[in-house]
Amino acid sequence: MSTFTILLGGDLIRTPLLDRQVEGSRVIAADAGIGHARMLGLTPELWVGDFDSVPADLPDDLASVPRKVFPAEKDMTDGELAIAAALERGATSLVLAGAFGGKRADHAFLHLALGVRLAEEGIKVLLTSGAQEGVPLLPGKAGFNYADGTLFSILGFSDLSGLTVTGAKWPLNHVAVAFGSSLTISNEVKGRLEIALDHGLALLLAHPYPLPES
Repeated sequence: MSTFTILLGGDLIRTPLLDRQVEGSRVIAADAGIGHARMLGLTPELWVGDFDSVPADLPDDLASVPRKVFPAEKDMTDGELAIAAALERGATSLVLAGAFGGKRADHAFLHLALGVRLAEEGIKVLLTSGAQEGVPLLPGKAGFNYADGTLFSILGFSDLSGLTVTGAKWPLNHVAVAFGSSLTISNEVKGRLEIALDHGLALLLAHPYPLPES
């Protein structure tokens, strides 16, 4: 498996979990995402974007990263261009670091939806801010090793049917969830979390490393 970390412009904190998740991966930065490289101690092999959000005072090793420059008026975001570059280089697994928050809610939504789409195409995807992480859910079964008490939600990207959740404070047994329903928001892990889905597309959003103010 070829894992690439894509450094996006959203909020990111360094945690031991994030360090393990990006360890040994190849790295591509999307425009302002290069700023996270210094914090994580990473040097990208490529820096992609229109370079309208370049952080000031980059160290020489980051300022000299090879660039692939695109016009400001384009049909893809800098993040999507960075992901495309990783796929061209043979990526089969992606860590989208900085996928949440930041100044652009539209970009954050795109990263969530794009993560689900990539999973449909057979790419393993993890979206993370360091404190919270997202994993696409497709029809089938999946298990997760989160500590008891970990807060999680299931975000539906369509109507869901046959959703079963075990190892949770509020389990579900083969239920239908309408698109836009809040039924699957704010649950807690209690044991081994397992999720099964018959039909639909969703994303598990978990908080394995809660911030002090949360």
